[in-house]
This record gives sequence, C-alpha cells and structure tokens, in this order.
Amino acid sequence: MNEDRNLKKWRAALLAERAALQESSSATSQRRTPVTLDQQRVGRLSRVNTLQVQAMAQAEEERRQHRLRLISAALSRLGDGEYGYCTICGIDIPEKRLFVDAAAAQCVNCAT
Repeated sequence: MNEDRNLKKWRAALLAERAALQESSSATSQRRTPVTLDQQRVGRLSRVNTLQVQAMAQAEEERRQHRLRLISAALSRLGDGEYGYCTICGIDIPEKRLFVDAAAAQCVNCAT
C-alpha cells in the first residue's frame, strides 16, 4: 500500500512537470518563430540580437522537448510496473535520486 502511494506521488510529480513544460513551450512559441527583418529599418546589431534571441529560444525548446521525452518514458515505466528500477542493471533507484529527478531511468552507478 505504501509503495502504491509512492507511485502515485511520482506520477503526480511527473504529470505536474510535464504540464509546466508544455505550458512554457506554448508561452514561448512566439520567440521561436522565424524572424523576418526589414534590412532598411532595423540596424545590424538589432538583427543580430533578434536572431540570437531566436536561436536561444529554439535551443531552450529542444531541451524542453528532450525533458518531455524523458518524462513520457518514466510515465510509461510507471504504467508497465518498471518505474523505480534501473533500466540497465535492474536494481532499485534510491528514492533520494527520484526526488532529485523523478524521470531518472538509471541508478547513480549506471548513470555515471
């Protein structure tokens, strides 16, 4: 019963993080759209700055999407009854590690 409660806790944490990432992705979608600048009206430094902001937003979105894939994999392991076990060696992942990263798929030894 206690284990079932812990699984519910981890599922809730993963779902909350997924929702926050999806919301953040939606909120920042405008910054990732292609930039069209009028070369006559906008100075060179403004163009460079705008392109740099766009590139950083795209890189941030790539990291966000990677994290969403890790969360989806963790939720899948939860559904399959494999959550909390190292995907490499099969031992229990310590709860402290899951507390730091609820989507952790490997124990500390295998992750390093």
